[in-house]
Amino acid sequence: MARRAAGGAPRSARAPRPCPLLPPLLLLLGAARAGALEVQRRFPSPTPTNNFALDGAAGTVYLAAVNRLYQLSGANLSLEAEAAVGPVADSPLCHAPQLPQASCEHPRRLTDNYNKILQLDPGQGLVVACGSIYQGFCQLRRRGNISAVAVRFPPAAPPAAPVAVFPSMLNVAANHPNASTVGLVLPPAAGAGGSRLLVGATYTGYGSAFFPRNRSLEDHRFENTPEIAIRSLDARGDPAKLFTFDLNPSDDNILKIKQGAKEQHKLGFVRAFLHPPDPPRGAPSYAYLALNSEARAGDKDSQARSLLARICLPRGAGGDAKKLTESYIQLGLQCAGGAGRGDLYSRLVSVFPARELLFAVFERPQGSPAARAAPAALCAFRFADVQAAIRAARNACFVEPAPDVVAVLDSVVQGTGPACERKRNIQLQPEQLDCGAAHLQHPLSILQPLKATPVFRAPGLSSVAVASVSNYTVVFLGTVSGRLLKINLNESMQVVSRRAVTVAYGEPVHHVMQFDPADPGYLYLMTSHQMARVKVAACAVHTTCGDCVGAADAYCGWCALETRCTLQQDCANSSQRHFWTSASEGPSRCPTMTVLPAEIDVHQEYSGMILQISGSLPSLSGMEMACDYGNNIRTVARVPGPAFDHQIAYCNLLPRDQFPPFPPHQDHVIVEMSVRVNGRNIVRADFTIYNCSRVGQVYPHTACTSCLSAQWPCFWCAQQHACVSNQSRCEASPNPMNPQDCPQILPSALAPMPTGSSQSIPVHLANAAFQGAALECSFGPEEVFEAIWVNESTVHCNQVVLHTTQKSQVFPLSLQLKGQPARFLDSPDPMTVEVYNCAMGSPDCSQCLGREDLGHLCVWSDGCRLRGPLQPLPGTCPAPEIRTIEPLSGPLDGGTLLTIRGRNLGRRLSDVAHGVWVGSVACEPLANRYTVSEEIVCATGPAPGPFSDVVTVNASKEGKSRERFSYVLPLVQFLEPDKGPKAGGTRIIIHGSDLHVGSELQVLVNDTEPCTELVRTETSITCTVPEGALPAPVSVCVRFERRGCVRSNLTFQYMQNPVITAISPRRSPVSGGRTITVAGERFHMVQNVSMAVHHIGREPTLCKVLNSTLITCPSPGALSNASAPVDFFINGRAYADEAAVAEELLDPDEARRGSRFRLDYLPDPQFSTAKREKWIKHHPGEPLTLVIHKEQDSLGLESHEYRIKIGQVACDIQIVSDRVIHCSVNESLGTAEGQLPITIQVGNFNQTIATLQLGGSETAIIVSIVICSVLLLLSVVALFVFCTKSRRAERYWQKTLLQMEEMESQIREEIRKGFAELQTDMTDLTKELNRSQGIPFLEYKHFVTRTFFPKCSSLYEERYVLPSQTLNSQGSSPVQETHPLLGEWKIPESCRPNMEEGISLFSSLLNNKHFLIVFVHALEQQKDFAVRDRCSLASLLTIALHGKLEYYTGIMKELLVDLIDASAAKNPKLMLRRTESVVEKMLTNWMSICMYSCLRETVGEPFFLLLCAIKQQINKGSIDAITGKARYTLNEEWLLRENIEAKPRNLNVSFQGCGMDSLSVRAMDTDTLTQVKEKILEAFCKNVPYSQWPRAEDVDLEWFASSTQSYILRDLDDTSVVEDGRKKLNTLAHYKIPEGASLAMSLTDKKDNTLGRVKDLDTEKYFHLVLPTDELAEPKKSHRQSHRKKVLPEIYLTRLLSTKGTLQKFLDDLFKAILSIREDKPPLAVKYFFDFLEEQAEKRGISDPDTLHIWKTNSLPLRFWVNILKNPQFVFDIDKTDHIDACLSVIAQAFIDACSISDLQLGKDSPTNKLLYAKEIPEYRKIVQRYYKQIHDMTPLSEQEMNAHLAEESRKYQNEFNTNVAMAEIYKYAKRYRTQIMTALEANPTARRTQLQHKFEQVVALMEDNIYECYSEA
Repeated sequence: MARRAAGGAPRSARAPRPCPLLPPLLLLLGAARAGALEVQRRFPSPTPTNNFALDGAAGTVYLAAVNRLYQLSGANLSLEAEAAVGPVADSPLCHAPQLPQASCEHPRRLTDNYNKILQLDPGQGLVVACGSIYQGFCQLRRRGNISAVAVRFPPAAPPAAPVAVFPSMLNVAANHPNASTVGLVLPPAAGAGGSRLLVGATYTGYGSAFFPRNRSLEDHRFENTPEIAIRSLDARGDPAKLFTFDLNPSDDNILKIKQGAKEQHKLGFVRAFLHPPDPPRGAPSYAYLALNSEARAGDKDSQARSLLARICLPRGAGGDAKKLTESYIQLGLQCAGGAGRGDLYSRLVSVFPARELLFAVFERPQGSPAARAAPAALCAFRFADVQAAIRAARNACFVEPAPDVVAVLDSVVQGTGPACERKRNIQLQPEQLDCGAAHLQHPLSILQPLKATPVFRAPGLSSVAVASVSNYTVVFLGTVSGRLLKINLNESMQVVSRRAVTVAYGEPVHHVMQFDPADPGYLYLMTSHQMARVKVAACAVHTTCGDCVGAADAYCGWCALETRCTLQQDCANSSQRHFWTSASEGPSRCPTMTVLPAEIDVHQEYSGMILQISGSLPSLSGMEMACDYGNNIRTVARVPGPAFDHQIAYCNLLPRDQFPPFPPHQDHVIVEMSVRVNGRNIVRADFTIYNCSRVGQVYPHTACTSCLSAQWPCFWCAQQHACVSNQSRCEASPNPMNPQDCPQILPSALAPMPTGSSQSIPVHLANAAFQGAALECSFGPEEVFEAIWVNESTVHCNQVVLHTTQKSQVFPLSLQLKGQPARFLDSPDPMTVEVYNCAMGSPDCSQCLGREDLGHLCVWSDGCRLRGPLQPLPGTCPAPEIRTIEPLSGPLDGGTLLTIRGRNLGRRLSDVAHGVWVGSVACEPLANRYTVSEEIVCATGPAPGPFSDVVTVNASKEGKSRERFSYVLPLVQFLEPDKGPKAGGTRIIIHGSDLHVGSELQVLVNDTEPCTELVRTETSITCTVPEGALPAPVSVCVRFERRGCVRSNLTFQYMQNPVITAISPRRSPVSGGRTITVAGERFHMVQNVSMAVHHIGREPTLCKVLNSTLITCPSPGALSNASAPVDFFINGRAYADEAAVAEELLDPDEARRGSRFRLDYLPDPQFSTAKREKWIKHHPGEPLTLVIHKEQDSLGLESHEYRIKIGQVACDIQIVSDRVIHCSVNESLGTAEGQLPITIQVGNFNQTIATLQLGGSETAIIVSIVICSVLLLLSVVALFVFCTKSRRAERYWQKTLLQMEEMESQIREEIRKGFAELQTDMTDLTKELNRSQGIPFLEYKHFVTRTFFPKCSSLYEERYVLPSQTLNSQGSSPVQETHPLLGEWKIPESCRPNMEEGISLFSSLLNNKHFLIVFVHALEQQKDFAVRDRCSLASLLTIALHGKLEYYTGIMKELLVDLIDASAAKNPKLMLRRTESVVEKMLTNWMSICMYSCLRETVGEPFFLLLCAIKQQINKGSIDAITGKARYTLNEEWLLRENIEAKPRNLNVSFQGCGMDSLSVRAMDTDTLTQVKEKILEAFCKNVPYSQWPRAEDVDLEWFASSTQSYILRDLDDTSVVEDGRKKLNTLAHYKIPEGASLAMSLTDKKDNTLGRVKDLDTEKYFHLVLPTDELAEPKKSHRQSHRKKVLPEIYLTRLLSTKGTLQKFLDDLFKAILSIREDKPPLAVKYFFDFLEEQAEKRGISDPDTLHIWKTNSLPLRFWVNILKNPQFVFDIDKTDHIDACLSVIAQAFIDACSISDLQLGKDSPTNKLLYAKEIPEYRKIVQRYYKQIHDMTPLSEQEMNAHLAEESRKYQNEFNTNVAMAEIYKYAKRYRTQIMTALEANPTARRTQLQHKFEQVVALMEDNIYECYSEA
């Protein structure tokens, strides 16, 4: 959409986020709250977000991000569907590839797709999604399933009439990430079928900043992409018109700026919207475009202009669709304060249309002086003013021209004229004033902008959304820092409250926000990487009505009857008055209550209580009411009649026995009472219950006074000495009425008493009206003395003796009634007696005598004693004794507080007031710091210069200190560091000399703020700098003793605070210790930093500063797994985001509290050894590699975060994957311990996973010694043998030299021949191999039986071999079905009913998934259930379930999952490598069934051609009939290593068979007669299946040497030659048969079985071409060597190359057929199975691509294709000779190597069957990988599609097999393992629940008595 809608470069630069493609992608970060807002749900996007759209009717959110489209549920933002739409290969200089005729010479690079338009078209059920790729190409996706394309455009398959596609139909949106685009779906015009799409797109063509910087002038944008256009969106109409400007004339539906004017009119679009969105019938609705005309680059005076353009839509059903330019008119929007241009906000950022107002956020152009203070503002414009301005402008253009008001937009290509002009005799209709007309000039531009003043200013505003609630306007503002601000405006547009919440810290909020159409209580917004659903008000945080209404939140109000703060729609009956109190009514309307009476006497009876209820409450009349006193105590309440505002209710008082207890020391209790309505307490008030009689207990010493001054009506009864609430209870004697009239003690001062002395104490009384009453003096509970009345106002406490062991103790004195210890006379002012003890607390003379000032009569006499009455007054004390002075030095200015400690330092202050000196300088004692005799604190006076002297104290006598006090001059030199953050906390060191002096030191920053935490030495002062107000230099002052600053020029520079921008990773194990990297700026000023986690964190951790931008912190440990906010403390100060404070979006305190970063705590990782063993044995000296298994986690740990130790030795980590860690130890492990723990550490988490047991070293030494001894002995023997051999070799060498020259010439000749053959054979073969004959495919049923039962089935052993055939006249016989599965189920009729019923029941059991899986697993667990049995069972199951392939596939998948689980725990790469389990054979059979059609239709022909070519090539040369070796072959073992000269013979043969009479047949003169017969039969029967050919032993061959002479030709007869005692088989050369000879072949009646098969002949008696001795390494000498020369056999290996080259084309064709995908028949089964493998690997965290490749290879190429390549007889009715089999083995090996991923390590010693195709293997591998990728890229198959395909396969070949036979064979296994199967069924809960074991017993019961008997009869 606008600049941030398109993504933007800054987003793509962000660090990639983990995505976890967390399944599901929903991220519920504990709902973030900030007073009045609550982030309810978040959805994180791994790529930057671009746009979103809401489908209110379906409750769906569509989110578009870079390369992704998401469909989310509206309520919780959970993922419902997604689609990948990028990256793609693209170039901005190329037309879209959807343009059929387009070609491009520029390179296409992988390009991200930024979404530009995401619009909903509900009428057509579409979601329009346009991206930046392919020149701004659009897709029409399905509403309700974003992953599906609803309408393909351009159409994929041509319809009846081909669609002409033009670039303008494809170039819809801007094609650059940072270029803006807006879109709006317009309702269909009258008579038009579909919707229309309004698009505004920034020009990105040649000359713009978005055009690629190169020399190309190709610009596809100018011609094809107008800035503004209305396009057809009728998906149901003519596809040729889709996305065209289809309103006639089409040019009038686009607005394109002229090429020359584009530089001055760079349009940046912000938003397109309809207003009003749902107009009344017949009322106009307009489409608006909000946009900016951007400032010109490089022009300082140029400013952006904010514009609002309007386009008319058709009015009602009959209205005409206006052409775009005809009604287009634009006017400027200006948001400016009153401070001139400096207060102008010129660039539009975001708009939101409300009912009557258009709210818009503007920002000030960057670089202006005030940009920092207030860069953005909110303004509001009235739509009525827009309407008036447009009407006035059209009037000023056509009726009364005013050139300064309006002008024709001449920068547009579609403009109709240069200027406005008056139209004669014209009267404009209202519609023409609003929308223009075709005959009027257009488009128009209003010259004067619409102006507004800012409603609100704040920096960094990025988006706006507005709602009208009650009498408030609520504005939601997003910011560039990821916060959402909510401000409430009153009717005067003044801000009354504001709140903020952080949505995604540091991620800008997208400029479009929308309210949930279904529930306006929620707001949807988008940040750069998140979609969020925000509740517009978190009312529940307010718990009282006052807080709720006082918060001034328009959304929140007090729901009176529910007693909670809610949104209005959440409160029942809120539409009625008084049920819901809004913020506009104010806190004064909150419900309140008054209780009458408010004070209740506990002794009085009350009939009830009156409740006065006021405030906003509905009438309570008729409602169920009660008074609630708490603790489940309630009484009945009632309201007499309906009333509002002031209601009266009556309530019964709670019963007396349920009165709450009085608190101790209190004469009353406050009771809280609530009115309960419909089960809720809606209003509460307090009343008091009091008890006058408790006053005396609570205040015993002021009982009367307290009684009469109580706030309750209480009375004092003097006679009873009691407080009562009813005066009538007092006796008639006069009772005091006022507190002053109470009898009470009048306190008087008493001299201190010495301890233990007896004394009478007078006590004076007032108001003693009861003279003569018996009283006692109480000095405490134990000290009671008799009181004697002296007169009516005085008593004496007689003979009082008090004791103390303290220096002084104060006793309280009170009078109590005798015999009534708790009743005292009032003592409002307590009277006390001091008792002293001279012997205590006076260790020296001065202290003892000094007590005289306290009234203590003490005397010093060998200690402090009580002075007797006759003792003289005390004398003088010894001289003062000074023990310590502190400090020992001070500054010259004085003021040092000098502390002097010692003894006899004066009896009182006056003794030493002028007697303390430092040398000649007086020291002034401080009165408040003087301690008699022990301590003097004095302030030193100023000294004229530095000196040192003792301290003197003179108190009648003089004492001197032993230590000297020095006056010095402290000096300050410099401080470091001299700069730090203004947040404070920097520890500075001030250097100087004599800085330790004095008693008090101050360091002041900026002359006012103290530097704290002072630590000083003689040469330095260290302290912590306070917070600074501004980043600026400040002075630093050092003050001693609060005097002036020490002269220096110290300054400290406050700098901008460090900024933290990001932390990563954001996940930590719960133990903590993971290294968290903190990124930011200005860290060079950080001295210390710590990291703490809220709520769940343990102790904070200390971090390390790496450089000015990076800090690393170990994560703190946590108490639980959760997500928690993180705080950083920099230099001891809590880090606060300055941006939050600066933007004034939050209170500074709130900004400091709110943490911007979170850490997700996950469980600690868990490790184990690969086999989970606890002990690992290891021999020292051997290399040690550990494989450690790691449980799956989401921490995303890197390899460097693991620490593995064996004992104290580190294990070097080499490989780290999601599941496995490999590490090795390179140094030797110490053997002293014998056992070493293997420990793995991640952060603070340590886990010992096993113990390494060292041992075997002694054994190793012994073994080493034995081996060395044996090697030494062998060396001696070898030396002896070598010497002997070397002499023999010398002789042999001489002989060999003679043979070398002879052999060399033969080798040259052989190589020349081989080269000639290589060049000519390919051409010859291609000519000879004709495809006139058909391909003899086997029927499906024979293909299946041969593939399923090759060697391992018991059925195969019943010898499914064709019986002897009786040939018909053509020499052929029909194939007979003899395989048991293809014939009838042969059982006697007597057994048939029971067995058929048993088999039927058994079949139903096998069709039960639970039974079948338990059955297979139970059999496989038996040790005697061999591989052969497994294969047999799998094939029988395949036949039995052939009619239900979809069910069979499900069973196979479940068994495969179990197999994968077992393999994944060991070595996953070995899975499916062999066929050792039932499921592996089932997979082979499944592939055979699914691939049969591909085999027959695609691969069959090239495979058959290859077989023919191999046979033809072999037959071109000599073939030894006995050994089978041939001149031409691919297999070295079958190569005839002799130079046998063979010449071709063309023979004319007649034969009455196979439909032909005579033919010319080519044979070799070295062929035996059987070989000749086979070639003749092949020539005659090539169009007949091989199974119908006669055999060579069934025919005779007769040669007609002349017209009279003929011979029967045989391999052996009387003419056969004998060599070396062996008979040589007869050949054509032996019989000397010439070229063109005539032969006749006929069927024989008598088969010649004397020889049997030629190749089975005894080689000791017979040979053909080569004697067996010819192949030995050292040939025996014979007479043959005289006429046949021998060469090195290896020279003939070149013939392998000749054969390979000849066959290469056929092999290439075969491999390409196997590894290619036909578009008309894609391999659905392969795609389905490969997807299944990928899904299983992903579930188990197997991400190794090699493992997946191996799984795929093992399941298809090696399991199916290699089997077919080696066994063509499974597919064709042909004869596979041993020699062809050997050649096919080489081809199969090449295919296997091509599918492998391991590199072939080949050398001169490698086998030739691997070397032969080594050069082609890399190319074949590429084909294999391309094939796998094509399969991967195919559209995934749903289960339904695959099931339909499998059902079709089942239907195609139904009734081909006798499933009863298969069932009976399977039953034999069930019978054999009956007990084990029953046990397994009983152990399985599902089987037990469905009674499967009983059904199985029924099968056995039906079958057991019959099957063996019946089969024996059969």
